[in-house]
Amino acid sequence: MKFAKRFLFLLVPLNLFLSSAQADVIKFKNGRIAEGIIKSEGKDFVELEIEAGVVKFTKSQILNITKSSAGELCSLRESWQRKKSDFDKKMINKKNELDSRPQESGFSYDAKGIAVRVVLNNKVETTMVLDTGASLVLLTRGVAKNLGVKLDNLKPDTKIRVADGRTVDASRIVLNNVRVEDCEAHNVDAVVLMADRGDFGFRDGLLGMSFLKNFNFKIDHKEKKLILEKIK
Repeated sequence: MKFAKRFLFLLVPLNLFLSSAQADVIKFKNGRIAEGIIKSEGKDFVELEIEAGVVKFTKSQILNITKSSAGELCSLRESWQRKKSDFDKKMINKKNELDSRPQESGFSYDAKGIAVRVVLNNKVETTMVLDTGASLVLLTRGVAKNLGVKLDNLKPDTKIRVADGRTVDASRIVLNNVRVEDCEAHNVDAVVLMADRGDFGFRDGLLGMSFLKNFNFKIDHKEKKLILEKIK
């Protein structure tokens, strides 16, 4: 979940840019005022730092500018930082609260097993077979390539037995994140199969315990749902 930026301040009348601490004050010819910290001033413009960012005004709009002391502006900036910190904490707590709730993800059955939609590193969507017997998340070369993994630089450091009975070389990697619906795990250990042909017995890979260990999970076969609850 991404946190929303508070750019709505830019959409309201300028006289709402008011602060409890003493600030630089710009008074406009139309009677409105804006308070903040003068960031820069050129021949034809003034840049004003406000809590939501920086706004730029032409001097032809401005009647006069009243500046505050360095100490007052320092207090103002500290006030902004405290409010931003409080806001960020509230958003993090809200996200943690949502993450702790059980989440449901639909799945399908096929000849290869329970197929689950999985997003890797926030950019590659895959269909993986749920496998509680696999200690790691396992990926095909094709999926690894889509993730931007430089396959030529990988060195085989383990072996995996696949569905057709072969034992093939594999290389360990770490995925930044693995997500099923809204359930996400970070720094997930995985292996990439170095062979590029054969019956591997799965689709894009196996969703193994290096992901599942982060959750209490159960499989509702009747409703075809995977239920995940983040372990606190």
